[in-house]
Amino acid sequence: MAAQLKHWGSDGRGTNGIGGRWNAESSLEELALLADTAGARIVGQTVQRLESRNPATYVGKGKVAEIASQRFEFDYSTVIFDDELTPSQQRNLEGELDVKVLDRTALILDIFAQHARTREGRLQVELAQHEYILPRLRGQWSHLERLEGRIGTRGPGETQLETDRRLIRDKISRLKREIERVRSQRALHRRQRAKQGIPIVSLVGYTNAGKSTLMRALSGADVLVQDRLFATLDPVTRRIRLPLGGFALLTDTVGFIQKLPTQLVAAFRATLEELEEATLLLHVVDITHRDAEEQVHTVEETLKELGLADRPRVTALNKVDLIVDGNTEQGTWNKEIPVPAWAREGERVSAAKGSGLEELRSRIEVALAQAAEERRFEEVRD
Repeated sequence: MAAQLKHWGSDGRGTNGIGGRWNAESSLEELALLADTAGARIVGQTVQRLESRNPATYVGKGKVAEIASQRFEFDYSTVIFDDELTPSQQRNLEGELDVKVLDRTALILDIFAQHARTREGRLQVELAQHEYILPRLRGQWSHLERLEGRIGTRGPGETQLETDRRLIRDKISRLKREIERVRSQRALHRRQRAKQGIPIVSLVGYTNAGKSTLMRALSGADVLVQDRLFATLDPVTRRIRLPLGGFALLTDTVGFIQKLPTQLVAAFRATLEELEEATLLLHVVDITHRDAEEQVHTVEETLKELGLADRPRVTALNKVDLIVDGNTEQGTWNKEIPVPAWAREGERVSAAKGSGLEELRSRIEVALAQAAEERRFEEVRD
């Protein structure tokens, strides 16, 4: 069961997500995809329109009663809310509904825990989990001497509360120290790459936009490609050829998503620092997605939060092979395919079909040359 509250402002317009650009239905559809990625099956969903959240239960009392009354009809065992719940809201809802209650943050953390492959990725996910769990210990979580990445499990009551808090705080401190060592190692690798003088192009984009597929198409390297949200968590770097014979390093990192949990942004700082070293950002957009414009806005806002809003970039409008006469269906690639006005500056490509790649390489090469020229100008001026 998935649930969401949608706020309504004085102008009558609903707001949800960054800048109020996402409608409730689209956000719930995305939540269902996240739940599917985590291994859950959605049996129902509901939306409530209110001026503000109920401080005790997030949604209104009537909506809580409605969800509870559907327990036998849908036979659900978990209710997932599309925004982050406060610890007290989560406790109150579990008491009223008598089932496990999760929010979007816990769901994304669970997906990250499943998909992290490297030691670095697992460290960062574990840190984010512990920081999320710490304020939610009271009456909620099992004895935490060994957490093992379990999100949403019930606890033994209050007797272990202070012990668990101390254990969690100690674990957070150890994880932060280990991640600092990872950051130092990454910084050393970046300095070594900088000495080689090879420009770095970092892939950015909404999750499941096709970044890994594009990396495989541009580099020819064997890169994991899955039609799943957050299939890539650990940074991957491959060398790509440019049209005039030069090379660049192409780096793939974790995809962005609306309402990206702050714990993940903080915990994945070591990974996201790869973006700070990029000469150029290659923004991959799934042009066939009905919320493509909102996804682009979410990525732009996230880059702004990371201090990368002014970084040079090229936009790749991916999956154009699925567009025929403005409709999303199986079709043939055509570089003249019309796209929305907001996407006119993007380069049309099909990473899956390998179409439009040479044009994209040329755009990347020109953008890298411009960035290098601007850098030289800045150095002379200074």
